[in-house]
Amino acid sequence: MAEELEIKGGPDAAVAAVRAVVRVSRLLERSLSELSLPHYRILAALSAGEEIASRVAARLALGRPAVSAAVAALAGRGLLVRVDVAGDQRAAALQLTGEGWAALARADGSMAAALREIADASGHPEQLLDTMGLLNDAVSRVYAGHRKTAVPAAKPAPAGKPAPARNPARAGNPAPAAKAAP
Repeated sequence: MAEELEIKGGPDAAVAAVRAVVRVSRLLERSLSELSLPHYRILAALSAGEEIASRVAARLALGRPAVSAAVAALAGRGLLVRVDVAGDQRAAALQLTGEGWAALARADGSMAAALREIADASGHPEQLLDTMGLLNDAVSRVYAGHRKTAVPAAKPAPAGKPAPARNPARAGNPAPAAKAAP
């Protein structure tokens, strides 16, 4: 049976799970030789059908500037290209190049191997991998709910009137932080 983590005098399975997810994330990131985890997430989102940078940012719960910088770096490496969107001069679609698909496949393979090693060490590899799939599905449902209830950005206050107060918990973070990205 797994060792329980004690937090302030009592076992807390959620905290132990959070710490495990963080450790696994770090191990998966270390298994990547040619991509950073944020770059991997963007390539994976593009492979799943997202094409517009703002939608990629929303899906990954990232700021547009972070996605723009990553897209520029990935395009500079020849892993993706920007393509004009018919009928919208402001938008550009993003598409993986052949080398982008190959880099994503190599990253998927190395991270899957690292995760299988961890799953095998659990003694219940299929159960652990199935549970990770359930976790991904749950994150997708929660994130979809957050996107539906997201508060739109505040409109500027008319001249001479004070701007409405912002929720300090959301300051600098207009998008809910949850992601079902690979």
